Amino acid sequence: NPRGRPKGSRSTVPYEAVLGQPVTIREGGEERMVTAAEAFLLHISKKGLAGDGAAGRAALVAIEEARAARCGKDGLAGQHFAIGWVEWINANMALRPLSMATKMDPLRETARMLIEPWLVQAALARLGERRLTVEEQTEVRDATRTPGKVKWPDWWVVR
Repeated sequence: NPRGRPKGSRSTVPYEAVLGQPVTIREGGEERMVTAAEAFLLHISKKGLAGDGAAGRAALVAIEEARAARCGKDGLAGQHFAIGWVEWINANMALRPLSMATKMDPLRETARMLIEPWLVQAALARLGERRLTVEEQTEVRDATRTPGKVKWPDWWVVR
């Protein structure tokens, strides 16, 4: 091929072509067709829920990017919120399997739960321009399992 490939042809990786391909996945014993992008997101979400912190963070980033692309800059357009009361024990029971919080004394039923640092960091990133008061910052720090691992924002006062 004396002339080689023409300039500008396939100069970037065709992510849309690769991630848009249909693939077959099996859930609950049944097969269904999804895009490769959806299968990938399902896979990293499943690993994140199983306790893989890096996969959980990657899934959260991918979900936030997809939500922002779909809903606009604020991420709230077209969404409906339902507000209800949740018993405290139910919230604890949900946070532990999702690796979002750690029970400080696994043998005591009423032991204190502390939030994982990756979740605190993700929540702080969602605040945008909003700033927490010193009292709120203290409460967040005290509720974090390992506050030294959190990359606190520049405006954060309580260390």
